[in-house]
Amino acid sequence: MKILITGAYGQLGNELKVLSKNYPNWEFVFTDVDSLDITDEEQVKSYFTDINFELVINCAAYTAVDKAESDFETAQKVNAVAPKLLAKYSKAVGAKFIHVSTDYVFAGDAHLPYEETDAVAPNGAYGKTKLEGEQNCQAENLETVIIRTAWLYSTFGNNFVKTMLRLGKERGELGVVFDQVGSPTYAADLAKAILKVAESEKFVPGIYHYSNEGVASWYDFALAIFELSGVDCKVKPVLSENFPTPAKRPAYSVLNKAKIKETYHLEVPYWRDSLKICIKHLERE
Repeated sequence: MKILITGAYGQLGNELKVLSKNYPNWEFVFTDVDSLDITDEEQVKSYFTDINFELVINCAAYTAVDKAESDFETAQKVNAVAPKLLAKYSKAVGAKFIHVSTDYVFAGDAHLPYEETDAVAPNGAYGKTKLEGEQNCQAENLETVIIRTAWLYSTFGNNFVKTMLRLGKERGELGVVFDQVGSPTYAADLAKAILKVAESEKFVPGIYHYSNEGVASWYDFALAIFELSGVDCKVKPVLSENFPTPAKRPAYSVLNKAKIKETYHLEVPYWRDSLKICIKHLERE
């Protein structure tokens, strides 16, 4: 199988690169903006004409949530236009398409884990552009699997775990919000889940949710990071209103994963177990 993976420099793209070594019979092509501008239709069209892909996995996204408020045009290009082009030309060559989306498509005011059929109501530019991307994918290519995820972290790139470890070593005390709740998701686990979908005998299009099991606030998450890494830093629970940001964060981001577990026979690790693995990898670096 010949597979195109966009967003190769991101957390998820890098984790897929690591896992690709376990699939010697598959041919992976990893691209990022320097080798393929997925917002440029002519580039995408000619790329798909030259290489006959059987599967496309779109990990590329504009994820600067606050910056998206003032740079809507760029966010829309990457999060909405690019997925549309990738879905369109995947269909043209008969390739299946997997697109990664976000919990930000929801309002974040629920009290039960979000199901795929729940009403979407994004608060800000990032969520709106990601939702538009989902809709564009499904309109262009019926053979599309959309996987919404949340609170992604890994050994690659910038993320909450690496930020906390750095700040925890620099300061004796940190204030972390406790009124935003979700499920921390190790990008390596999501990458494994994506490849499970890819190798499944039955590719079932539709929207799915994936995050690690369990629930935590950012405060709980920070406590666990320091506990598992042995960093001596006191964590104070604070309200979101003490950290005003241009974009409103969802207060509740827990996703119901029953559909993806049942359809693709996935076992999803508990968030603390995955965090432990990630921290061990970071300590070896």
